[in-house]
Amino acid sequence: MASYPTIAAQPRNEFGKGAARRTRRAGLVPGVIYGLDLEAPVHFAVSRLELHSLLRNHGSNAVLELDIEGDKHLTMVKHVDQNVLTLDADHVDLLAIKRGEKVEVEVPVVLEGAPISGMLVQDLDHVLVEADVLSIPENITFSIEGFEEEARVHAGDLAMPENTTLVTDPEAVVATIERIEEVAEETETSEEEAPAAEAEGDAE
Repeated sequence: MASYPTIAAQPRNEFGKGAARRTRRAGLVPGVIYGLDLEAPVHFAVSRLELHSLLRNHGSNAVLELDIEGDKHLTMVKHVDQNVLTLDADHVDLLAIKRGEKVEVEVPVVLEGAPISGMLVQDLDHVLVEADVLSIPENITFSIEGFEEEARVHAGDLAMPENTTLVTDPEAVVATIERIEEVAEETETSEEEAPAAEAEGDAE
């Protein structure tokens, strides 16, 4: 049976930038739950430490039960605004969900192993999948052990976990094993073009 954490939160009745700043100074993160079955969005504030722990342990697609003074909501993290300086969560959007529901989410692709020749270039860090809301994979792994230069990994080559369907175009290139000579040539070309561009800028 799928398990998910329950996190306590408090209702939020004040809005605006000033109210949000006061909420953050109190160690809380303002947030909102939205969904088609809700009569209106539900505004709340949750402990910053608990939210960070949730994201660290369960990933960006974390499923949680939010307990707002006894009113419980089964939700999934949809978006987190981060402070550009501290990287702390400034605001969180949650999506109200139901057991048995399927959702489309982006899942990280983790490449394991090493090619026997060439250099790995990962073109896609995530793929879009459809999965049961209570069994969203944390990542999808693929081994490139023994691959040779000029080999390609397409999204369709990835093995999907149970109850998960690939939505990304199967022909989309996830990774390429490039020839080291080509990578070196591209680097040299970029280094040569940079001074030329700067000289043109000075001339203007």
